[in-house]
Amino acid sequence: MDFLKVSSKSSPASVAGAIAGLVKDGLPVNIQCVGAGAVNQAIKAVAIARGFLIPTGVDISCAPTFSDIEISGESRTAIRIAIYVHRISAPTTSSRASEPESPELAS
Repeated sequence: MDFLKVSSKSSPASVAGAIAGLVKDGLPVNIQCVGAGAVNQAIKAVAIARGFLIPTGVDISCAPTFSDIEISGESRTAIRIAIYVHRISAPTTSSRASEPESPELAS
């Protein structure tokens, strides 16, 4: 499984664009981060990506898990964040909102 690898120096807007692009292409999105700064950037990217996607009728959520990985022969604990896609309907405007109140409700 491939991961978007996010570091503390990653641009949240760039990572958000990658997330949104993969979601729009129908591909699975998984993020891997090591360290608090990297996790911070990744979560900001998820929030930004939601802002990109919601107007298109798509929402996302995420679920973090711990994972032991090896970097340069050293064992490290990573946070892996799975992105879940939810189709949403566009908000509808109700004609009821512009109708006057019925006499029974007005007081």
